Amino acid sequence: MSLWATLNRTVFKRTSTFALAVASGTFFFERTFDVASQAIFEHINKGKLWKDIKHKYE
Repeated sequence: MSLWATLNRTVFKRTSTFALAVASGTFFFERTFDVASQAIFEHINKGKLWKDIKHKYE
């Protein structure tokens, strides 16, 4: 049986299951995107952020 047929039978057949899959996929995508963008921002601005220069002012 193909992957599409299995996915169609388990996820897309019922509206409630499809809605749950969309909601959980959205949550995990948002969380992953947030963590990745934060890491990229901190990498680009290393040495300029408060956590990097806080020891000079305390």
